[in-house]
Order: sequence, then C-alpha cells, then structure tokens
Amino acid sequence: MDLENWTERGIEFITVYGLKLLGAVLIWVIGSWVIKKLQNAAKTIMKKRELEVSLQKFLSNLIGWTLKILLVISILSQVGIETTSFAAILAAAGLAIGMALQGSLGNFAGGVLIMIFKPFKIGDFINAQGEAGTVKEIEIFTTKLTTPDNKEIIIPNGSLSNGNITNFSTEDNRRVDFTFGVGYDSDIKKTKEVIMSVIESNPAILKDPAPAINVSELGDSSINFFTRVWVKKEDYWDVNFDTIERTKEALDAAGIDIPYPHQVEIQKQG
Repeated sequence: MDLENWTERGIEFITVYGLKLLGAVLIWVIGSWVIKKLQNAAKTIMKKRELEVSLQKFLSNLIGWTLKILLVISILSQVGIETTSFAAILAAAGLAIGMALQGSLGNFAGGVLIMIFKPFKIGDFINAQGEAGTVKEIEIFTTKLTTPDNKEIIIPNGSLSNGNITNFSTEDNRRVDFTFGVGYDSDIKKTKEVIMSVIESNPAILKDPAPAINVSELGDSSINFFTRVWVKKEDYWDVNFDTIERTKEALDAAGIDIPYPHQVEIQKQG
C-alpha cells in the first residue's frame, strides 16, 4: 500500500471517527456541566422544601449516578455503538453483576429503606451493629458514624436496615440510672435523703418526671439503692458523672459507709 492510500485512509479515519470522538468529548464536558447544575438545582429545591439533610444528600447522589449513566449511554451512541444492542448487553451484564454483587444491591435497598422509614437522621446518636456514634452521613450504600472519641465507623446500609437500631436522639428527655450501695448498718431513710439532696441541688435534673430512689437489692455486703432521674438528652453525661461524684462526697460527709472488698491477712503461727 503506497503513501497516497495511507494518507487517504488516515484522512477518512479522522473525518469519520475524529469528529465522533470530538463530539463524544464535547458531550462529556457539556453533560458533566449540566449534571452538576441539575444537582445544584435539585439541592436548592430540596432545601426550600426543608427536606432532611440526610435525604437531600441521598437523593442528590442518586440523581447524580442516574444522570451519569444516561450520559455514558449518550456518548456510546455518539461514537457509533448501537444503544439497543448496548442496552441488551447492559441488561445481561447487569444480571451477572447483580448476582455477583448481591450484597451491594442489598446495601442500596437498605439505604432506600432508611430514607423511607427514617429510623435516624444526620446528627442523631445511635447504637447499631455493635457500634455507637453520631450519624455523620447517609450515603447510597453505607452510613458513616463518628464515635465519641472521634473515630469514623462505616456501616453497610443492608445490615444496618435489617438489624436493631437504638436511637438516643429521638426523644428530648432521657433517663439516667444509678445504683448506690451502702453498708447494712446505714439508715435507709437517711440514705435516701442524702441522695435526694444531691439530686435536688442539680438544676439540670428535671422535676417532672420526678426522681425515684428505691431499695433494689439486699446484696451480699450492701443495701443497693436504684436511683432514676430524667434529664434533657444533651445533659445526660454531665449529670451522670456529676451525680456519681457528688453522691459519693455527700455519703462520706453524712458518715454513711460505702462497702468495698477487704483483704484479711492470716498469719500462720509456727
């Protein structure tokens, strides 16, 4: 084949396929720009309608992925691939991929269920799948938690939606439970009065529901008082730690013994 034929074929290739490739690149650039604009418009609409942040992010990701798939199909059509054939290939590949990625599809379905039933939202403190933390982000396949010691936990939505979830942020008030043990020589009425004085001196503890102090158990070495108080959810840990510390100090000041294990040394006489 002489140089002239090579040149003609080169020009033909550039004319036919070069323009198609150029068109594909333009479609990708313009399409990506349009997708970004549509996502921003969707976010604006969702914010105006005051949808939850978690739902906004989930829908935005879903819209983005859907539009990108359509964009890829358009580009393939531009370069000469039959979209009908591609759709058939895509369907067959989708079936095969679906069989191989059942877990991922389950996670996607779990994300949809979380969005529909809303067992939690971004900012809630939850306990699920053996992990506890504040919900940072709800994505299509996973949910991210931030633990109290600032670690990130990623939980698949499939297992999350099918398991037990404890949401500590749903209700405004939470109950704090304590068990205080005192010696058998202690006066029960006086012990209750001392514990109640600590409770009543803390303004973060609610009056309604009323605090409760009851003898819950006659243990091996102590009388145990089960104490329950109600607080605003944001005051839970402050009240928990403060009440334990101040009750110990108040019982000591009142001369009420808090028993603890003693070791008795036995000396052998020779």
